[in-house]
Amino acid sequence: MDTTYNVKFWKTGVNEGKRRTTYTVRWELDGREHRKTFVTAALAESHRAGLVSAARKGEAFSLSTGLPVSYISQAAGVTWYDFAVQFVDQLWERTSANNRRNVAKALTPVTIALLRSQPTAFGGVDVRRALREYAFNTLRRDQAPPEVAVILRWVRRNSLSMAAWEDESAVETALRAVERKLDGTPVAASSARRTKRVLNVLFEYAIKKKVLEENPLPKGKGAGTTAAKTSSAVDKRSLLNQEQAAKLLGWVYARPRGGRRLHTFFAAMYYAGARPEEIVAINVGDVRLPAADAEDQWGELMLHIAHPEVGRQWTNTGEVREQRGLKGRAADDTRTVPCRPALTRILRAHIENEGLKPGELLMQGEKGGDLAGSVIRRAWRRARKEVLTSYEFGTPLGRRVYDLRHTCLTNWLNAGVPAATVAEWAGNSVPVLLTTYARCIDGQLDDLKRRIEEAGELGDPARPGAD
Repeated sequence: MDTTYNVKFWKTGVNEGKRRTTYTVRWELDGREHRKTFVTAALAESHRAGLVSAARKGEAFSLSTGLPVSYISQAAGVTWYDFAVQFVDQLWERTSANNRRNVAKALTPVTIALLRSQPTAFGGVDVRRALREYAFNTLRRDQAPPEVAVILRWVRRNSLSMAAWEDESAVETALRAVERKLDGTPVAASSARRTKRVLNVLFEYAIKKKVLEENPLPKGKGAGTTAAKTSSAVDKRSLLNQEQAAKLLGWVYARPRGGRRLHTFFAAMYYAGARPEEIVAINVGDVRLPAADAEDQWGELMLHIAHPEVGRQWTNTGEVREQRGLKGRAADDTRTVPCRPALTRILRAHIENEGLKPGELLMQGEKGGDLAGSVIRRAWRRARKEVLTSYEFGTPLGRRVYDLRHTCLTNWLNAGVPAATVAEWAGNSVPVLLTTYARCIDGQLDDLKRRIEEAGELGDPARPGAD
């Protein structure tokens, strides 16, 4: 461990801000300044007194953490890389394939930021791929190709210890680094938030294992990240009107190869508002349709399973899609979605044309099995390009397949369906639903204006006695 006895202390600094006053303890080790800020003068003086006492006793100070050796936790005895791998392994069996992938994505840039020196013998893309696809993948780590194994051995040798998280300046440097892509451009705000969530869980695990004494991430809303803010609300420009949706689905229907099958998929999203991973998992037996000659042609879709597409390297089965329960619900929970007459006709024709039986998937690929996400996205992208004008194609209008679900839920709300009912059909909570779609609700303004006027107005002071 690199240590020094050359310590110099400064007076406690007082920082008078607009909202509160803070107090900063400053000291210097071999010419390098260290500091720590406290919310009260008593805490700051207590910390400074402890440092001064350690120096007077002749105790060495760590150059990496800036603290006396006696202050150092077990963090100095384990590298960040080894601990991150340990964290991934203990989490693996308890989390979904999608969460495994997100954890790997979050830990990769952090690991690169906590290297003693940046790699020069390996390409940046290769290092990131080695970490993301192998180091932080419990099932594939031991299967890493020789060239990947060389990179991982180098990363392990050059990884800083967990004690880096006890140094405020190192924490700031790491957090700034993970906000940038390999090309230097900012990462999406959602990625920055995901990384911080993963790190919070990792640090709680580190505290539990007594590797760290406290969570080193800055506290407070938005602390530790300068990434651009994003809104969870749906962009109103992405919603399709009835004419646009009809043209897009009509083009898909007329597609020579698999057009009718894909048309059924997109229609189910547009009319039933289910998530893509829920629609591809629907069993024919879970489609409750009335008889063809029944007067009431409303049916039901019983949703109870989802097949999210995450990649075969993250699933226990080696399949591209993972079988999961419905999002945000217990494993065996179900959700019923109404099937309007237009969708009833489409599903009935699809089941008859494909010769499907109960027990089989409603939406299948050309060779059976799950309908591939790449096929879905490619068909939708082509439909937009062929149907929309060049201007519309460049806008958010229906840019994602998921925008069909957004359009459906917005249509339900605009039709006056209570938010609680829409939330139940959509598989959301009411607060999430309203936060996401409140800006898109339309068509009720005239009625609201009338009701506001009927509540009455103040008398006109220029016309005494007038009502």
